[in-house]
Amino acid sequence: MFHPRKGNWRAAEKNFLQSYAQKYSSSFNRPGQKKFRRVLWKFILKIILILIIIAGVFLAGAVAWFSRDLPKSTNLLTKDKMAAAKIYDRTGQTILYDTGGDFVRTKIKLSDIPDYAKWSTIVAEDRGFYSHGGLNFKGMLRALLVDILHGGSASQGGSSITQQFVKNALLSNEKTITRKIKEVILSWRMEQRFSKDEILEMYFNEIPYGGTAYGIEAAAHKYFNKNAKDLTLAEGAVLAALPQAPSYLSPYGPNKDKLLARKDWILDSLVSEGYISKEKAEAAKKEELKFVNISNSIIAPHFSFYIKELVTEKYGEQALTDQGLKIITTLDLDQQKKAEEAINKFYDRNVKSFNARNAALVALNPKTGEITAMVGSHDYFDEENDGAVNVAISPRQPGSSFKPIVYSAAFEAGFSPDTVLFDLLTTFKTEVGDYTPHNYNDHYFGPVSIRKALAGSLNVPAVKTIYLVGINNVLDLAERLGYTTFSDRSRFGLSLVLGGGEVKLLEHVSAFSALANDGRQFQPLAILRIENSDGDILEENKPEKNRNKEALKPQITRQVVGIMSDNSARAFVFGEKNYLTLPDRPVAAKTGTTNDFKDGWTLGFTPSLAVGVWVGNTRGDVMKGAADGSNVAAPIWHEFMVNALKGTLVENFIAPDSIILPNKPMLNGSFTAETIVGNVKKIEVHNILHYINRNNILGPAPATPWDDPNYNSWELAVQDWAQKNGYINKEVVVDGSEPIVTILKPVAGAILTKDDFPFTISFQLKNYQNINKVDAYLIDSASQTNWLTYKNISSSNNDLLWTAAPVPGKYKFYLLLTSGSQTQKSNEIDLEIK
Repeated sequence: MFHPRKGNWRAAEKNFLQSYAQKYSSSFNRPGQKKFRRVLWKFILKIILILIIIAGVFLAGAVAWFSRDLPKSTNLLTKDKMAAAKIYDRTGQTILYDTGGDFVRTKIKLSDIPDYAKWSTIVAEDRGFYSHGGLNFKGMLRALLVDILHGGSASQGGSSITQQFVKNALLSNEKTITRKIKEVILSWRMEQRFSKDEILEMYFNEIPYGGTAYGIEAAAHKYFNKNAKDLTLAEGAVLAALPQAPSYLSPYGPNKDKLLARKDWILDSLVSEGYISKEKAEAAKKEELKFVNISNSIIAPHFSFYIKELVTEKYGEQALTDQGLKIITTLDLDQQKKAEEAINKFYDRNVKSFNARNAALVALNPKTGEITAMVGSHDYFDEENDGAVNVAISPRQPGSSFKPIVYSAAFEAGFSPDTVLFDLLTTFKTEVGDYTPHNYNDHYFGPVSIRKALAGSLNVPAVKTIYLVGINNVLDLAERLGYTTFSDRSRFGLSLVLGGGEVKLLEHVSAFSALANDGRQFQPLAILRIENSDGDILEENKPEKNRNKEALKPQITRQVVGIMSDNSARAFVFGEKNYLTLPDRPVAAKTGTTNDFKDGWTLGFTPSLAVGVWVGNTRGDVMKGAADGSNVAAPIWHEFMVNALKGTLVENFIAPDSIILPNKPMLNGSFTAETIVGNVKKIEVHNILHYINRNNILGPAPATPWDDPNYNSWELAVQDWAQKNGYINKEVVVDGSEPIVTILKPVAGAILTKDDFPFTISFQLKNYQNINKVDAYLIDSASQTNWLTYKNISSSNNDLLWTAAPVPGKYKFYLLLTSGSQTQKSNEIDLEIK
């Protein structure tokens, strides 16, 4: 007879079946077959019974083994406050925040907790607590399905109150099958050993409510400075809301609104479950909650809580309390202090004077993505003005500070800084009706280059640009640059270019850092290293290896930066003396103001430091007077940049490469189209839609441009301007020999070195048929030298090859055209040879 513990049971089964088959093979009668099946089933049942007995013994052993960890009574299971995490600056020497510094736990009896606080927790966490046996199978199944479908990336609660107690008080925070088995067994055994009220009492004494407040009594003191027995209905609902995600829902963090929304949901649930009346719930919703101010011993509180939230998202709540983590951040304490000092210096005279009560600042290293300073509000402890809200990571409308992103998309599409647009009051046709944007002071400049439009922050050309480029193309670029606030594209229209979509200051500065770093963008980095109490490194992020990508082509960024750093180009609006320059180095900057004066911005950068400043009111109250970004935010930005860069290496931006402009009106830098018939030159003026197809900027002109829904409204404004300025039916008589030359390359002010040679000089001619030759001249203080002559004039676009570099020096450069017996000189440009 086979015994399952001896030998290979599969082989034994095979031998048994073969011998039995041979015994009955001669007859193959039906009674024999029935007997065979009967014996086989008996054998299988024996095997199953043996396996069940083995599994039962194993399960009983596991239950007994794991039950060693069960508490003997409802006494507190003391947490080790020394295991709480500490957050440090980038040197690892200065503690920004000791999360265990205010460790407190106080035992409370269940009878001392108000009934509404008990029921608030039950409706929020486990409505079937008093009816199930300790395991919330429905919730566990739901959580398992979410984990399977989303690969563990989604967080879905499914634990009963008993399970939550076991997880927090008896087990580690490892995520393994063994731990889950322990949790199930211990929860079942807890229900056998203790009554429901005893379990609920232990829960209220052990569960974390955020920071180092364990238990509802400690939480009541931490958040409301009172005993749990004195909690109001609203306060009880707030505490019931916290255990789901204590760090994320902290009233001292950026998600206080989500905490209050969960509080209201709990109150509504109490009504639906029949615990309180609707009138009591509505009164509790309106109750003004007064949270206790957090300890002011914390350094850089907004940044510290930002770090705390990042760690919690990745490692879980218990990691902050049980592992003694040492978290080394990217914060530069010197820059942080300078940022706070800059805000404080201008708070009274440049912030409060415009009826603003808040300001925020973020600084990044564009070459690594490290966050070196973060000030989320003027005063974290200013409860009256919602100082605990971290505006650095809160969505706000950016005003015109978003324009560099739109113009970057325009340059990708084929436009250039020389492209001309008409700055005229214009009505746009949109899917939701007519839209008429206005310039800041309702002054309009007629035909302007994109360089002038961006430098002067002119609104009408900006709106025309986003229309020409396409809103989706701009949003594609924005997402490529890391903005996370544009997911619902149906919300955005042409006003996006003027700040009609919210952005987060941190993400906005990160996008600008790509411009500062020649198009390569590093992901914002806040944590350098995390160690546990044993010194084991859990995470290490080397700045030089931080994730990065080419968000923009270098030429695109150089064109945008060339405009943003050109103070003379913006002087016609901002004046030569403004807060957007630095005394000792080049810097690129852009301001922004929302139409209703709720938000003022200034963002700017050098190659090694990108900084953004926001000023306004956290609750969105309107500022007063001329509260634009250049008045309220720029002084703070300037103060910080000067002090933060003092004594550092001066770095220059890379100039964009010279380009040959397309031979199209508007794109070629001219707002007129000229045709010559005989000796008459006819000059026409049209809007840009007359010459370009929005789906192919550099392709052929549209055959029927008036099919564009905005052609007529744009053209009406342009023709009105042309009439007033003498460009309607304008004709000029010429003698047929008038040469017109445009130097395309080198550009004015170019600096060339010997490595640039051979160098191609490019120029464009009009009426080239009658030109015999073109001579190139260099002029210095001592002589005038003609060193190149070009005679093969065969088209309007021509090149001269300059093979050898001249003697270093500063020169004037021009072309001299010969047409018959006449000569004509081109414009002169400055040129330096090094």
